[in-house]
Amino acid sequence: MMLTALGLMSGTSLDGVDVALIETDGKQVKSFGPSGYRPYTNAERNLLRQALTEAVHLSHRDARPGILAEAERAVTLAHAEAVAAFTAQNHITPEEIDIVGFHGQTVLHRPERKLTVQIGDALALAKAIHIPVMYDFRAADVAAGGQGAPFVPVYHRALTQSLEREGPTVVVNIGGVSNITYIDGTDTLIACDTGPGNALLDDYMFRVMSQPFDCDGRFAAQGRADEAWIARALELPFFALPPPKSLDRNDFAALKLGDVAPADGAATLTAFTAYAITRVAPLLPKVPKSWIVAGGGARNLTMLRMLRQRVAPATVEAADALGWSPDAIEAQAFGFLAVRGMKGLPLSYPATTGVPIPMTGGVIARP
Repeated sequence: MMLTALGLMSGTSLDGVDVALIETDGKQVKSFGPSGYRPYTNAERNLLRQALTEAVHLSHRDARPGILAEAERAVTLAHAEAVAAFTAQNHITPEEIDIVGFHGQTVLHRPERKLTVQIGDALALAKAIHIPVMYDFRAADVAAGGQGAPFVPVYHRALTQSLEREGPTVVVNIGGVSNITYIDGTDTLIACDTGPGNALLDDYMFRVMSQPFDCDGRFAAQGRADEAWIARALELPFFALPPPKSLDRNDFAALKLGDVAPADGAATLTAFTAYAITRVAPLLPKVPKSWIVAGGGARNLTMLRMLRQRVAPATVEAADALGWSPDAIEAQAFGFLAVRGMKGLPLSYPATTGVPIPMTGGVIARP
């Protein structure tokens, strides 16, 4: 049975709330509905940055000391506003939506401690928008010994099955962290985080240029990447680990560029992200024939160019060239996952998160 699901995603880039409507039975996507976006204000973004700093000390996933309680209220309100604006703009009533998939804002991801923390009050959100809300997608996976990420692979598989591509395809999602899904036919689904996404570059642009990100990769295009620095960074043990593996947004924050020209710094961090993505290729069963790039990084033309150079003769395409909406994919995915969760279908697998058996997940909050 097809259900109408509204997915909400606030990623590690801390840019805002993505909203997307899909019609799905949890296995196939019947249709894409409209999508929307509610940016975080500068004050909200600063609050979330403080929350990320404070969350490092958390030992219990339900604790909200100090600034984290304030940040949770802000996240919940931002999501409620995002849904209200989206439904009003698209003339959709709450009764027309069967389920909302609410990821929340990740502030800490430490699967080795069986700890993953997403802030956002699902019950308060359900009451505000008058629609059932499924949330807490990652907890069951992490509690069972999985990495708790990445969680979008089952949706990537549903999307790529409609393309009928020859040979293995990799879908790359470049958010704050980068992750890949390797799809080869209907059987093989492998996924992992690959390294930094936009987080290092965005933080650098904010610190050095007072800009939230490098628009289209134009700034990095003016610089020269420090290949020796990248080679040293890629010697970190994480990059040699086989999938599945996952990261926290700040796992590479300790890497320092030193005294370099700003454009060279941006070029180096852009190349580091691209090279880290391609480093996963030798760890996969077969060499991928095509790479499809989604997430915020799909708009970074310099990053796409660097990826193409590294994986040739394989093809590299931005997701929007295939009719996908790169900005909405993660939000769509959490709508898809909400329907899978309702039906008791697996959200994660041994080869995507390292969980011992295929795991379902999610909890429903009713208005």
